[in-house]
Amino acid sequence: MIIASSTSSRVALVTGSSGVLGGAIAAALAREGWTIALHYRSGEQRARALASDLRASTLVRADLTRWEDARAMAEHVARELGPVEALVNCAGVMAVDLLATQHPDEWRRVVDVNLFGTYHATRAVLPTMLRHRNGAIVNIVSPAGLIGSPGQTAYSASKAAIIGLTRSLAVECARRRVTINALSPGFLETPMTQGVSAAVKDAILLKAPLSAAVTPDTVAAAAVFILGARSMTGQTISVDGGMTI
Repeated sequence: MIIASSTSSRVALVTGSSGVLGGAIAAALAREGWTIALHYRSGEQRARALASDLRASTLVRADLTRWEDARAMAEHVARELGPVEALVNCAGVMAVDLLATQHPDEWRRVVDVNLFGTYHATRAVLPTMLRHRNGAIVNIVSPAGLIGSPGQTAYSASKAAIIGLTRSLAVECARRRVTINALSPGFLETPMTQGVSAAVKDAILLKAPLSAAVTPDTVAAAAVFILGARSMTGQTISVDGGMTI
């Protein structure tokens, strides 16, 4: 579903832009002169408010667990704005529970949204990037994909898988001048982390000597930097206050 459109020479698609971090990344890219395609699945009111604030070019609703939705999203953006040159895969969910008690459907949902959502969005825009020999992708991951995180086996597995996807895809795409990197933010107070208990939050923050320095804006600045770093690919950059030192 396309809400509004305009034209620009550089098009960036941010998935999960109705979230706190996705919105911050979209805003940072807009300040750098990118034309932004804002994706959301839920949180329509927040997505529309962001689109109004940024005068965003395109607002797209899609369920990225479905390949057909992702393909239709990419086709709409390309038709309205032109080819996507930058993709930030920020859409994600978290479900905190012990593996021994977590329902298999809930475990699978986290993997479907995080891992398959990243795959579908990437698969939808990548052929054009390769054909044009120009493009940059940033996959938002997590310290949970790098270190042990109790109660987050599904989330950790999905984010670790995305890190592996990032490395292998970077090798596949390097000769076509398309960069693939991952960005791992530290703990952020967002609706997605509301289910994390106070005890778990305290344990997480104790691991990060600079935890107070991690904000959506600092992470967004890192995303902008990575997209512009044309000689860097296959890397996972941590902006986590030192959590994974």
